[in-house]
Amino acid sequence: MNTFQPDFSSWLNAPAHQQWLADEGLRLLAFAKASRLADGFGNLDEKGRLAANAYAETMNTARMTHSFAMAHIQGLPGFAEWVDHGVKALSGPLRDAESGGWFAVAHAQDDNTGKAAYLHAFVALAASSAVVAKRPGAQALLDDAINIIDMHFWSEEEGAMRESFNRDWSEEEAYRGANSNMHATEAFLALADVTEDNRWLCRAQRIVERVIHGHAAANDYLVIEHFDQSWQPLRDYNHDNPADGFRPYGTTPGHGFEWARLLLHLEAARVQAGMLTPGWIVTDAQKLFEHNCRHGWNVDGAPGIVYTLDWDNRAVVRHRLHWTHCEASATASALLKRTGEEQYEHWYRQFWEFCDHHFIDRCDGSWHHELDPLNRPSADIWAGKPDLYHAWQAVLIPRLPLAPSMATALGQLSRRAPV
Repeated sequence: MNTFQPDFSSWLNAPAHQQWLADEGLRLLAFAKASRLADGFGNLDEKGRLAANAYAETMNTARMTHSFAMAHIQGLPGFAEWVDHGVKALSGPLRDAESGGWFAVAHAQDDNTGKAAYLHAFVALAASSAVVAKRPGAQALLDDAINIIDMHFWSEEEGAMRESFNRDWSEEEAYRGANSNMHATEAFLALADVTEDNRWLCRAQRIVERVIHGHAAANDYLVIEHFDQSWQPLRDYNHDNPADGFRPYGTTPGHGFEWARLLLHLEAARVQAGMLTPGWIVTDAQKLFEHNCRHGWNVDGAPGIVYTLDWDNRAVVRHRLHWTHCEASATASALLKRTGEEQYEHWYRQFWEFCDHHFIDRCDGSWHHELDPLNRPSADIWAGKPDLYHAWQAVLIPRLPLAPSMATALGQLSRRAPV
């Protein structure tokens, strides 16, 4: 595998652009600090305030811990205690001390005691980043997360993650999801670096082979999201609830972009580890990007990427979500690094111009998390501004190599001798 220096003027090589990304990251981090609660991190509203009844969630706590850990690794003061707070929350009130694993919310206070692969992937990612950050308790948290994944979620027979269980692991959901397996792939790339165990890269490739090289490739490189336990597509899943925030009906262009980027990271990680790596990985990444741009961008009379498409590639939920555009820009930068092709420079600039004009909120802080079909701020699917993770990674990824994974790459940069 080669990475290429483009023979044209690229924003990725422009010092001013790199500084712009760094400055935007600092702005995002400062806003997100207000999310701290006694038991973890909660959801902020559009003004950056916690609601009076705000409660800690495992998803946000894990994402915040991962994000703050990467800030600390870079040498940004004031984030170590936020990482430590997240590690303590994930090791305490968010964890099920009786049956193992993690609840969705602290102390299971909403009576949701199920155990979801999606959340456990983020716990593993957060723990791995905290280990790189050398924070107390991080290694024990990571060991716990790996044990739960190995014991309950990873299916060696399927080469993928099981979806969810009840509290004591005695009942399993009759469902398989691309989204949880996508974030497991992300976590496995980080685990491979932190544990120096290439089995995680083998597992990541097996997931990719099934979900992308198998199912998505057969669906014109648009990701099939929902399956039964035998991995047969459920094409009508959530037809009556098409805008679900985690399991929407149809295909989701944002996930097509996210998968494309993860494929490039996987290829780079396997090459770096000296492992045999199939050539279809980069080809699939390019096709995912191409086809989701074609069907998702500017398809309904206004610029932006729609949330979902039906099986005839028509827009269903026409809202524009910020995370989708974060992933699109990050993936364009990754493809630009991998191929050196000027088309990805064009897309990279176009996505950032759109984000700068529509998503970045310079009045109340952070980013608008959602726009309506006319690109006006909306709260129909996601209210407030609870998510740091996607935008923060979007300003980091263009500044990092494709491998190793993000926290490890930042750690390596911080260890370079000063000039």
